[in-house]
Amino acid sequence: MKTEWKIFLIIATFLFGAAILYGAWTYGDGGRVEWVGTVALLLSFLLCSMCGGFFWFVSRRIDLRPEDRADGEIADGAGEIGFFSPGSYWPFGLALAAAIAGLGLVFWQFWLIGLGMVAVVFGACGLLFEYYSGTRRTAEH
Repeated sequence: MKTEWKIFLIIATFLFGAAILYGAWTYGDGGRVEWVGTVALLLSFLLCSMCGGFFWFVSRRIDLRPEDRADGEIADGAGEIGFFSPGSYWPFGLALAAAIAGLGLVFWQFWLIGLGMVAVVFGACGLLFEYYSGTRRTAEH
């Protein structure tokens, strides 16, 4: 995670500098700041800062990974990585629900927006709890 937050910090710094330069350049060229591009660059800066901050926060709490160590070998990263779902229909349902909510926004139909948002919450909960079995395991079992 050490490498990731440094990369995001570099990109965020570039975007912040580009936003300042873009705002100054458009002000000097036309007599006023072009706000759409300036705000887009600032929001991109904030997004990169948020991602970099998350990686920095996580990197302080976990051990160094093999790719973060200077003496790390490729074989050090071998083994189980984690659990990955073999297949699920919930992402399709979530995308369909988002499309319904988006269609409601396009035609400005509040009932369709509400229906879509309820379906989005239902789809997100279904995706989140897909592998929840409902049984509690204690140390005695």
